[in-house]
Amino acid sequence: MERRSFVQGAGLAGVLAAGMAPAIVQAQANIRWRLASSFPKSLDTIYGAGDAFAKKVGEMTGGKFQISVHAGGELVPALGIVDAVQNATVECGHTVPYYYFGKDPTFAIGAAIPFGLNSRQMSAWTFEGNGLKLMREFYANYNIVSFPCGNTGAQMGGWFRKEMKTLADLKGLKFRIGGFAGRIIERLGGVPQNIPGGEIYQSLEKGTIDAAEWVGPYDDEKLGFYKVAPFYAYPGWWEGGPQVDLFINRKAYDALSPEYKAIVEAAASHAHVDMQAKYDVRNPAALKRLVANGTKLFRFPREMMDAAFKESQAIYSELSSSNPAWKKIYEDYAAFRRDANLWFRFTEAGFDDFMQQQRL
Repeated sequence: MERRSFVQGAGLAGVLAAGMAPAIVQAQANIRWRLASSFPKSLDTIYGAGDAFAKKVGEMTGGKFQISVHAGGELVPALGIVDAVQNATVECGHTVPYYYFGKDPTFAIGAAIPFGLNSRQMSAWTFEGNGLKLMREFYANYNIVSFPCGNTGAQMGGWFRKEMKTLADLKGLKFRIGGFAGRIIERLGGVPQNIPGGEIYQSLEKGTIDAAEWVGPYDDEKLGFYKVAPFYAYPGWWEGGPQVDLFINRKAYDALSPEYKAIVEAAASHAHVDMQAKYDVRNPAALKRLVANGTKLFRFPREMMDAAFKESQAIYSELSSSNPAWKKIYEDYAAFRRDANLWFRFTEAGFDDFMQQQRL
């Protein structure tokens, strides 16, 4: 069989199985990309997913496709990834889509919305539901091709100078929180602030803000929030399964060979799984250390949760009436969430509830 015909017919998996990958990789041009991250290097788990992606691409191409990874602020502002990728300032970026809520609220569906999907459900909707297709259609308006590239799992509810005991405690609270959650907090009387991760500690320390949420115990411990705000809330109802994405400039992506495109996809999937696995290993030990150092855990009051849920549904309804892009994607997302929660109610939730009551 002619080599070209074999490659086209067999696809990447068949080529790899036939042992022909090295020759194909050698046939590709040397490529150098820059990846701009939204995160500081000190957050080795979430920033590290960008590193994991770049390393895997290099390994799978025998070093012919190199991607340098740059922390937030090195090449572009931490929250400037969409503009940088859209305008080809960099070839790709690693970021959380809901950071760009201000451009269009629809961005948030690609990451997490309040009372949305957990991490497993988000991966299911993205990879096997309509999520990836729908979000890519939306991102195409920004000259971007997206790949899921990490998930933190359900997050904590943030650090507070004082424990929140009632809904009224939110009144006037200056809270570092963005996106939909910020709009909901605002409707409940709080004052949301959108601050990059690297600036949160100083803002808490100086009293510029009264509370802040970031991710969870492992990252939060590194950032030292427990030193200036001892009360640690849960659950982070606005981030049940926040997905981190790889955004690639459309022209840069289209210039890749089919083999390199397949490698990018595989490397992003590797980083996607790797990130949450690391968080699930590192968070439990970090939470123990935080409590040992005086951190006081508290659960958000039920009246606060109920009020936040009610406001989130009102916002979603308003957006569906005014934003066609939101309406199209959210309707599919909400239908998937309804069926997924019904299934999880009888399986994951039931099992988890029992196991978490046991003394093992």
